[in-house]
Amino acid sequence: MFNLGFTELLIILAVALVLFGAKRIPEVAKSLGQAMNAFKSGLKEVSCDTEAAKTEVKKPPEEPKA
Repeated sequence: MFNLGFTELLIILAVALVLFGAKRIPEVAKSLGQAMNAFKSGLKEVSCDTEAAKTEVKKPPEEPKA
């Protein structure tokens, strides 16, 4: 997909270091990882819900008793 070499990665890391500072980079990486995990678990939950809805046997509606 992306053909990033060693030089390009060093440039990206240097720019991130300048923008965020050395102390903030671990915090940013941690919050990014937590956000990705929450997104993945949300997708998994929705996937399970849709599969359960597909396999659920629906009963016909009961007729009201007079």
